[in-house]
Amino acid sequence: MSEMRQITYRDAVREAMVEEMRRDESVYFMGEDIGAYCGAFGVSKNMLEEFGPERIRETPISETAFMGAGVGSAITGMRPIVELMFSDFMAVCYDQIINQAAKMHFMFAGKVNVPMVIRTPSGGGTGAAAQHSQSLEQMYLHVPGLKVVVPSTPYDAKGLLKASIRDNNTVVFLEQKRLYKEKGMVPDEDYTIPLGVADVKREGTDVSIITYGRMVQMSLKVAEQLAEEGINVEVLDLRTLSPLDKDAIIATAKKTHRVVIVHEAVQFGGFGGEIAATITDSDAFYYLDAPIKRVGALYCPIPFNPVLEAETFPTPAKIEAAVRDVL
Repeated sequence: MSEMRQITYRDAVREAMVEEMRRDESVYFMGEDIGAYCGAFGVSKNMLEEFGPERIRETPISETAFMGAGVGSAITGMRPIVELMFSDFMAVCYDQIINQAAKMHFMFAGKVNVPMVIRTPSGGGTGAAAQHSQSLEQMYLHVPGLKVVVPSTPYDAKGLLKASIRDNNTVVFLEQKRLYKEKGMVPDEDYTIPLGVADVKREGTDVSIITYGRMVQMSLKVAEQLAEEGINVEVLDLRTLSPLDKDAIIATAKKTHRVVIVHEAVQFGGFGGEIAATITDSDAFYYLDAPIKRVGALYCPIPFNPVLEAETFPTPAKIEAAVRDVL
């Protein structure tokens, strides 16, 4: 019988990697400073001691080189977990991801798979300034052939990462760095969470907040505050953005008749537009009693100054204002 333990998001990610590496010798981990230094956020603590330098591969500071090596090893039978130290660095190796990893299965008529997981810290809130604080999921989502996962809790992080490692496609696994210290209940048994299945984190009847990643926790806090006034907010955590659980989006819109979409990424051109279109392109549109509202980051580079940075992103006050607006 499994036992539930309270562990951090960081430890949940580590446990998923360790368990999958023990289970399958074709799984290995590579990236910058992931060995003795344990990664920029301490995720790979003690992994070098257990698996050695052959399976915990330290790389040079060349994302182009090691992302390409990951693609090459994946198509020849390995299952690499490749860590980008910050998601912003995807710009350095974008060609390897979108023109190689995402397209090989299609271009070789299904004879080649690229079972690779790209793990990378995403988002802001740490004072890391404009080149280390972005949420760039939309840039991956526009590329057919990539799966994109953004877990919000330790439980989801572990289950979704294990499923991603076992998947035969390239999965971009975005870990919002402000979540690493968050704690949650996680079973000690082996489990996976299927990609493409959203989760209602809070049931509600008056308005739906559709969100993912760090904004799930913020939205839940807003929902609890509004509950004191008798406003019943439902919070839908998408968990994976590709594949997208469109049925869950449509169902929550039909249920509450009002929708607020929240994401940490820049609002202009962000994934919120796709979520809104999913609703308006379905019969859920006829259930709406108010226009759909979006809450995202401002359309500007992320400031280093912590006060300005905080105002760039969605805040509880901004989310609450949007909820009240649709009500």
